[in-house]
Amino acid sequence: MAEHPGAVFPSSAAVPSPEFPRRVPVPPQRPFAEALGDNLKETFFPDDPLRQFRNARGWRRRTVASLAYLFPVLNWAPSYDLSLFRSDLVAGITIASLAIPQGISYAKLANLPPVMGLYSSFVPPLVYAMMGSSKDLAVGTVAVASLLIASMLGKEVSPAQDPTLYTHLAFTATFFAGVFQASLGLLRLGFIVDFLSHATIVGFMGGAATVVCLQQLKAMLGLPHFTTATDLVSVLHSVFSQTHQWRWESIVLGSCFLFFLLLTRCLSKKGPKFFWISAAAPLLSVILGSLLVYLTHAENHGVQVIGYLKKGINPPSLSGLVFTGPHTAVALKTGIVTGIIALAEGTAVGRSFAMFKNYHIDGNKEMVAFGAMNVVGSLTSCYLTTGPFSRSAVNYNAGCQTAVSNVVMAAAVMVTLLFLTPLFHYTPLVILSAIIVAAMVGLINYEEAIHLWQVDKVDFCVCMAAYFGVVFGSVEIGLVLAVVISLLRVLLFVARPRTTSLGNLPNSSTYRRMDQYSMAQGVPGVLILRVDAPMYFANASYLRERISRWINEEEEKLKCNGETSLHYVILDLGAVGSIDIGGIELLEELKKNLERRELQLVLGNPGSEVMRKLEKAKLLQSIGQQWIFLTVAEAVAACNFMLHECKPSSNNIAANITSTAAADQQGLHNDSIV
Repeated sequence: MAEHPGAVFPSSAAVPSPEFPRRVPVPPQRPFAEALGDNLKETFFPDDPLRQFRNARGWRRRTVASLAYLFPVLNWAPSYDLSLFRSDLVAGITIASLAIPQGISYAKLANLPPVMGLYSSFVPPLVYAMMGSSKDLAVGTVAVASLLIASMLGKEVSPAQDPTLYTHLAFTATFFAGVFQASLGLLRLGFIVDFLSHATIVGFMGGAATVVCLQQLKAMLGLPHFTTATDLVSVLHSVFSQTHQWRWESIVLGSCFLFFLLLTRCLSKKGPKFFWISAAAPLLSVILGSLLVYLTHAENHGVQVIGYLKKGINPPSLSGLVFTGPHTAVALKTGIVTGIIALAEGTAVGRSFAMFKNYHIDGNKEMVAFGAMNVVGSLTSCYLTTGPFSRSAVNYNAGCQTAVSNVVMAAAVMVTLLFLTPLFHYTPLVILSAIIVAAMVGLINYEEAIHLWQVDKVDFCVCMAAYFGVVFGSVEIGLVLAVVISLLRVLLFVARPRTTSLGNLPNSSTYRRMDQYSMAQGVPGVLILRVDAPMYFANASYLRERISRWINEEEEKLKCNGETSLHYVILDLGAVGSIDIGGIELLEELKKNLERRELQLVLGNPGSEVMRKLEKAKLLQSIGQQWIFLTVAEAVAACNFMLHECKPSSNNIAANITSTAAADQQGLHNDSIV
């Protein structure tokens, strides 16, 4: 266009003439069923899981494709060879050396018989090897879930007074967790787990790790009695009120082995080739500790030992599931809570290692695999399992190639159950506590908390709230607090969207935030506002007040500076992906308020859904098609043109642009479609 001498910014060839503005087309109408189907597909099937069935012709191929989808082992098993098995064999034996002592330790943490930790490292890994899509995930029990089971079930049933009922409730909670996990995967509801933000998980896991470490003070100090509460105050009170019962034998033994485990952990960080040092350290500690107790008869001097471990593989536990009675509700609640935590940890770990090796895992398929292995586990005397980070990291560093490493680990555990369990009779409980503490130290990620403080103070507050909720309240309180804070933050993003004022970058037709770009200049007589969120009923009231305040502040500033009065308000809708009836009513009311103040509402860069709904609500006719532009630059150019060529009256301006646009409407029809 010809450059006007009074223009605020230099004209550009990319900006069309304001006398002949390009129309923003209204998208063609779509059938309701088609639009609903596409929305549901984007919500529940963003990864297009059925794409592999498109080229499958005939029922046989479709059946094979279906089985391969449910059992990923069918995809890679035909090409499996001896070279892959060598790598998986080494990795499987390596993680078995870690799984055996950890399984026994975590079972004790859950107040379950230690042998159940071994049961849980035998059957679930076999199920995951067939149904899981991760090559690196090593399946087993985890400390946080074990602590949750102990704290939630322990409030209803005492594991000491009624161990049989307590064990059956643990199986039932595992069954409910498996059903819940599989249901999320089958119904494509995995996005629910995403509501646990990264900051929330860091705080919760750190708090849970702190609580787990505090719980180990019972064995580390050789105390015969300990509080059932998990909060910091109760634990410290229990510890220091029993100072006369501290056993120096347990303190010395536990401190020495804890130092050894932490030292091996530090050495393993020197390089990937040293990973086996920390991987073998727990089993080596168990062996050395057992020999020491056996030779010195330390069990007769206050050092508690595991005692008898039942030989044999997993017995069936279907008859032990509790589906009726007063305790079913607590088993259901425990299963759902622990199931969510296990999913969050397992999927996060699987995705992390998949990223390292540049392959993809299906999150919903992983949920089905987790659910299946926990359902099967609950029927075979196992309690909740997932993919712990420590064991998976050892599996990854050991060079695993496929899920066969889980099969090798399960085979090693089976041999242990059949022949080696009597060797664990003299294993001191303080060694198991040292193993747990050494593993939990890595979950207290203070470096990530510092990073959150540097990057986002709100995320840091979320992290600390989750942490202190667990440490000073309980694991359940911390989890609820973490989830509530995460949801509140999501709601705040929706209910309080950011609105910013835009200005022109010199010598360009680009408009950016004036609080970010100091060189951006305002346009005299024009206020440009950008809304950075969809317009919903939840934020309509806030946006109404915030936009009014922007206008009032702009008019006061112009009045104080003696500059040109305000005539146009341009809303940049480029970030408004959708709008509902509340947002439409907001625009209607905004238009009426601006007309009363002799201001003109102008829309820039509206999306297809916004245009479609504005057209259906008859708001396009009310605002006027001539006041809707493809870009902010075109909107400013038109407003600038009218300010210098016409009397700044809404009716006159509207009539002028309507007449000029209508004069060339036929010639611009094809261009607007393009």
